[in-house]
Amino acid sequence: METVIRNGIVVDTEPEPVVIGPADVRIRDGRIAEVGPGLAAADGAEVIDATGKIVLPGFVDTHRHTWQAAIRATMPDATFGDYLGRVLGELAPAFRPEDVHAGNLAGALECLDAGVTTLLDWSHVQFTPEHTDAAVEALRASGVRAVLGYCHGGPRSGLAAETRRVRDAHFAAPGLVSMVMAALGPEILPEDHALEELETARELGLPVTAHLGGHGPESAARGLAFLESHGHLTPGTTFVHANHYDDEQLKVIAGAGGGVSVSPIDEMTLGIGYPVTGRAQAAGAPVSLSADTVTCAPGDMFSLMRTAYTLERGRPGGAGLGFTTRDVLRMATIDGARVAGLGDVTGSLRPGKQADLVLLSTATLGMAASYDPIGAIVLNADTSAVDTVLVGGRVVKRGGRLVGHDVAAALDALAAAARHVTAVLA
Repeated sequence: METVIRNGIVVDTEPEPVVIGPADVRIRDGRIAEVGPGLAAADGAEVIDATGKIVLPGFVDTHRHTWQAAIRATMPDATFGDYLGRVLGELAPAFRPEDVHAGNLAGALECLDAGVTTLLDWSHVQFTPEHTDAAVEALRASGVRAVLGYCHGGPRSGLAAETRRVRDAHFAAPGLVSMVMAALGPEILPEDHALEELETARELGLPVTAHLGGHGPESAARGLAFLESHGHLTPGTTFVHANHYDDEQLKVIAGAGGGVSVSPIDEMTLGIGYPVTGRAQAAGAPVSLSADTVTCAPGDMFSLMRTAYTLERGRPGGAGLGFTTRDVLRMATIDGARVAGLGDVTGSLRPGKQADLVLLSTATLGMAASYDPIGAIVLNADTSAVDTVLVGGRVVKRGGRLVGHDVAAALDALAAAARHVTAVLA
């Protein structure tokens, strides 16, 4: 099966973001086959007219608690302590498996609607096997490319066995949804429990994503030393909220092959710390962006890119003025894919990669007459510009509307879940 996206303003991101110009993208069997001007379409090929539209790789979110779509805006104006107390202490235990399914499906569709084609679902609502099965089923049903970040929430005695069950039951064969270990880690758990998480991940061949570096300088140093001393500072480990590492510690992480996930809005509004975006980039680590939670922040990549860009450019004394819109677009695409362990799968237009693409309309008052397409993506676009989205060459949004889903039914299920869960706050 072949699709040709015709006459778009094509932007690639590898090795660096660049505007290719008016060009076509040929997709064959779900993969990018060719990029260039005037590509001929084979007989029977679908042709998508991208005239006046910016064509770029889909966005990658490397850390989102997707189930929390069912409790959106429950924590505006919160501190991190408030969030932990209400969301994880009160609301999370009220989630039934069907509520997890509703939150994950609607949250994943929200991503696709906004041009986020790849999602690392950092899922710490896995209280029972049924909760986990519902989360995976919803991700698969959505059509998003997803990595389930499995965080065991049942009795500790079942950690290794249940993690193995999840891997074997749901991820025995390659597919659109894969798995990593979402470890609570040594800054949150007792060290023996944290070590069990990491040893289980190693035994099962699962990369690790963990909240490391967001609890103050002493905690950050202690956690990093724990990883080093136990041999778990390994390639592919993602450090979420790495705000409190100093520059030398970030170089250690980069040298070990670790990646960084920055949630610029939540890190500032919850008081976690100033985002490490530019410092981690300077240290040589791949840096990615994430929404974290819609309980107290927006869920679209445009907001995240603008916030990351503004905060970095606004560092005191002009220290961040070398940070560019191209830097932040790379973080939202190819470097996000690298941090998620999918750098050879998605994140750019390199032939052979999966055709995860977004077409942004410029026929709006907010996007018209854009001289620099990359500047416009980062500084001017919003979700209303997302016209067409493809995942693995399959169109999941066309003409501004999601296709293949009963969105009204998904919203009804989400509303029912929200009523049930938030009843504990009454």
